[in-house]
Amino acid sequence: MKLNEKISTNIAKSLLKIEAVKLNISNPFTWVSGIKSPIYCDNRRILSYPETRSLVIESMASLINDQYDSIDCIAGVATGGIAHGVMVADSLNLPFVYVRSNTKGHGLGNKIEGVTKPGDKVLVIEDLISTGSSSLSAVESLRANNCNVIGMLAIFTYNFDIADKNFEKAKCKLLTLTNYNKLVDIASEHGYIKKEDMFVLEQWRKNPNDWK
Repeated sequence: MKLNEKISTNIAKSLLKIEAVKLNISNPFTWVSGIKSPIYCDNRRILSYPETRSLVIESMASLINDQYDSIDCIAGVATGGIAHGVMVADSLNLPFVYVRSNTKGHGLGNKIEGVTKPGDKVLVIEDLISTGSSSLSAVESLRANNCNVIGMLAIFTYNFDIADKNFEKAKCKLLTLTNYNKLVDIASEHGYIKKEDMFVLEQWRKNPNDWK
């Protein structure tokens, strides 16, 4: 997956600046899954910083215009992709829907909130990609609703090999504004981490489940 170098660099710098991404090797974070991680990404912080928020939306719109000839609808993955998805759809003057992780337990029992038509070309917006499993669940739901999912655009990915395999298997094109490799390079260049930390960070990326 090739990145737009200018966009990737600017987004990585911004995420580090507002501490949407934090790196700490000596005192690692614990994910919900139990994985010990030297990195924690919280893209919800972007919403509180207008300058970074605008940069993310403008970058997404730029990539979309560059990569796709026509789109009928933008879909956000609940909950992280909803706010960014709405703003991207608004900037491109496109309809918006969002996909729940589970079917709504009352009312109409919807899993997709909003209106799509059979055959609609839908681009999915996500904030973060780890293994890709939950994100691709949204893709499956849209396809089951007779949508033509033309790809997914996310703010950040951890560059896990399993994610690449999952998206390839699902035949879903994935674009991201920036990624783990770029962010680590920028963090080293600007003094967020020491250069000798980069080897440890790469070992974690290759095998996060057994990293110590």
